[in-house]
Amino acid sequence: MNNFGKVAVLMGGRSAEREISLMSGANVLAGLRRQGVDAHAFDPAGRPVFELRGDGYQRAFIALHGRYGEDGTVQGALELMEIPYTGSGVMASALSLDKLRAKLVWLACGVPTPRHEVLSAHCDWAATVGRLGLPLIVKPVHEGSSLGLTKVASVEKLAPAYELAAQYDTSVIAEEFIAGRELTAGFIGAQPLPLVGIEAPQGNYDYQHKYFSDATRYHCPSGLPAAQEQQLQALVMRAVEALGCSGWGRADLMLRDDGKPFLLEMNTSPGMTAHSLVPMAARAAGIEFDELVVRILELAHVG
Repeated sequence: MNNFGKVAVLMGGRSAEREISLMSGANVLAGLRRQGVDAHAFDPAGRPVFELRGDGYQRAFIALHGRYGEDGTVQGALELMEIPYTGSGVMASALSLDKLRAKLVWLACGVPTPRHEVLSAHCDWAATVGRLGLPLIVKPVHEGSSLGLTKVASVEKLAPAYELAAQYDTSVIAEEFIAGRELTAGFIGAQPLPLVGIEAPQGNYDYQHKYFSDATRYHCPSGLPAAQEQQLQALVMRAVEALGCSGWGRADLMLRDDGKPFLLEMNTSPGMTAHSLVPMAARAAGIEFDELVVRILELAHVG
């Protein structure tokens, strides 16, 4: 019998990733209940989050994605209420969702990440291409799930790509494109999980291919030599430490054709859907889904 008390699974929310969060939250809720946890769904889009305290919740499993759930805001509210919560704290959550500032921290700590530039409507697009090359990636700074992201193959497509990203965020960056193997690396506490190799159609791992398509292929084990996988896991844990992340999460990275790795971004509240990667990696490590959600809940903290 667990001693978690009454547990809120925070799901839904107000971000552009609400649909995915509802899917993640439903899976987490079912897994916790199968393990005998007194867990209940709580959607902050429908109820003020401060009602958690009045309702007697003793822990919160954060299954929110994107803004207002993964950016430190709900974490701060939970800390004010002294309710232990899963995942990273306020600062690490805010840094990780901010792709620009996460990159700046990594660069300062010697963690390799693709070169980038901040974009505006008044940029000299040709000059940007001259510095970063083609193709390049344009994306909003504060969104996940590849929302608003475009792979740009010509100068003429750069302005429309910026305009699309700007619909999601006032802050937009361009990033050099890294050709190679796409990988993701989850962790629970201080334990890195096996790497997952991602093989999307035409290399386009977009919103549809992440959550709804069966055409994307995943490789776990990744197929990399054991020594190389361990080196990449160690690099990811350095990236985790640099941002101050804790509890659990997932880093996305590229392994260039010459063997050099590049960290792309950090996810402090990863997806828990049927297509999600942390459960896949955990399973490869011998941790089934229901055990995974309980282990994550055990790491809940305040601050």
